[in-house]
Parts: sequence; structure tokens; C-alpha cells
Amino acid sequence: MSVTDPADPHGFKRRGVLFVLSSPSGAGKSTIARKLLADEPELGMSVSYTTRPMRPGEVDGVDYHFVNLERFREMVANHEFLEWAHVFDHRYGTPKSQVFHELGEGRDILFDIDWQGAQQLHQLAGGDIVRIFILPPSMEILRERLERRATDSQAVIDARMARAANEVSHWDGYDYVIVNDDVEQCFASVKTILAAERLKRSRQTGIIGFIRKLLR
Repeated sequence: MSVTDPADPHGFKRRGVLFVLSSPSGAGKSTIARKLLADEPELGMSVSYTTRPMRPGEVDGVDYHFVNLERFREMVANHEFLEWAHVFDHRYGTPKSQVFHELGEGRDILFDIDWQGAQQLHQLAGGDIVRIFILPPSMEILRERLERRATDSQAVIDARMARAANEVSHWDGYDYVIVNDDVEQCFASVKTILAAERLKRSRQTGIIGFIRKLLR
């Protein structure tokens, strides 16, 4: 049975939302995602499978499902992913069965993925998806943010900047585009989009019974 939406005073049952956030590295996508998860108890994070090594502090099954390349390729061959991508020498994939089960239960799922993953998700899940692309105020500011993080070498930063230009060119494949020149304003806009999408008629599976009672 679907869960009810706390923002809906009538408590209609509804289908969940696949809520996609994409951006170039350094544009603020992960910050917005963390704020959204902390502020929205009904929203869960999609836990992807990855072939990259586990980093200090990460937990298998919580941050990612960590698998070797052989197992990942086996899952691809068995069509177990909704989407998968090869990013910076590692592979990442979204498990299909888990996502569709959560959707049917009325739970919303947050995705922090690139344009390729968003495109694959849209091809397979269509109307269940809401896609938001977050832009930096300028490419100069994006580079400054990457350099301020002090986590990558200059060569890696140059590679991320080259990739960023390609990612930005796919902005028109998204439902919403937001410029992140103020993180709080950007966060408020993302929250507004989520609230509106939850109330879409196409997701309100429980409204049919209400209408029937209304017209008796």
C-alpha cells in the first residue's frame, strides 16, 4: 500500500517520485542532496552499486554497495540496473527491483547521478522521474570551488572542468534548471519543486476513490 504525503491534508495515497539531481562536480549537487535528505524524512537516497574502493568512513550497503568488476558486469548482463555509468575509471549502477518496489510503496527516492544516468532512468521509468540540473554561476567560480576543496590534484581538476563543459551541454534534457549562486535559495527552489511534483494528479493514485465518493 502506498504511503500518504504529509504535505497533503487529505492524505491521498500516491505513487513515489524518482527525484534526480545532476550537476558538474563542484556545482553544489551533493550539498543540496544532503540538505534535502536531512529536511525531508519521506525522501530516501538511492544506494548504488559501485566498483570503486570504499573510502574511510563509508559503510557497505549504506553509502554504496561495493562490488568487484566481475560482479558488476554480471549484473549488467542480467539487466539488474535501471541505469549505470562508467565515471572516472569506476562503474556505478542503480538497482532496478529495489527502486520499483519503493515507488509502488509511495516512497520518494533521491538520485545523485550524471546526465547519462538521468537519460537512462527516463527511458525506463518515464513519468516517475523529475530531473533537476544545477548550474554554477560561472565556469570560473566552478574552478575556484574545486580548487578550494583541496581534495584533487590540478590534473584531476582540469579533467573535471573538461567534463563539466560536456555535462552543461546536456542541460536541455532536464525538467528544471537552477543556477546555484546562493545555496539556500537553490535549496528552497529544489524543495518547492519536490512539493509540487508530489501533488501532481498523475501521482495521486488515491484520489479516484475520493472523487467517486464526492460524486455520489
